[in-house]
Amino acid sequence: MRHIVFPLILGVGGVAILLSLGFWQLRRLEWKETILAEISARIDDVPHELPPAADADPEALKYTPVQVDGATTGEEILVLSGQKGIGPGYEVIAAFETGAGRRVLLDRGFLPEAGRYAARPPVPLIVTGNLHWPAEVDSYTPAPDLGAGVWFARDVPAMAAHLKTEPLLIVASHVAGDAQGVAPVPLGITGIPNDHLNYAITWFLLAAVWSGMTAFLLWRIRQKQI
Repeated sequence: MRHIVFPLILGVGGVAILLSLGFWQLRRLEWKETILAEISARIDDVPHELPPAADADPEALKYTPVQVDGATTGEEILVLSGQKGIGPGYEVIAAFETGAGRRVLLDRGFLPEAGRYAARPPVPLIVTGNLHWPAEVDSYTPAPDLGAGVWFARDVPAMAAHLKTEPLLIVASHVAGDAQGVAPVPLGITGIPNDHLNYAITWFLLAAVWSGMTAFLLWRIRQKQI
C-alpha cells in the first residue's frame, strides 16, 4: 500500500492544481467578457463634444465617442498597415483643426498602397469617431522612417509632437466630406484578445492527461506487486 501513496498524492495534487487553473481561467473569461461588453457599449454610445485638452485622460476617456467638425491641414503620417482582401496600405493619421481652433490627431482610416502618392490637400470634414490611445509600440517596433514618411505603429505622443497637435487621437467611424480615398476603420472589440476559454480548455486537458498518467502508474505499480 505504501508504494502507491506518493504517486497517488502526486497525481491527486497535480489534477487539483490543473483543475483550479482551468476554473480560474473561466472566471477570467467571465471578467473579460464583461469588460468587452462595457467597451462595446461605450464605443456605440451617443457622441459627445471633444473634451477640453486639460481633461484628456487616456484611462478615463479611451473609446469615448465624439463628433467634431473642422478640416484637415494637409499634414499627415502614414502608418504601415494592411487589410484582408485589399492588401498592403497605410493608416492615415492627419492633423485636424477643429472649428474651435484646436489641432488634434485624426485617424482617417485605411489607404491602399496605390493611393500613397495621391494628393490629399486640406479638406473640411465632419467626423464621428472615438478617442483612442492605442498601445502598439514595444521594444521591437522600428523607429519611424521619416525619410520615406512611413511609421510602423501609432504612437500618440510621438505623432502629436511630429504634427504639432494635442496628444489626442480620434479614430473616425464615419466621415462627412471628401474622403480622398481613405476608408474609415471604426474601433471595435474584435482586435482585443480574449483567449481565456482556450487557456481553460488547455488546463482541463492537462488535468485529464495527468489523471490518466496517474491511473496508469498506479496500475503498473499494482501489477508489479501481483
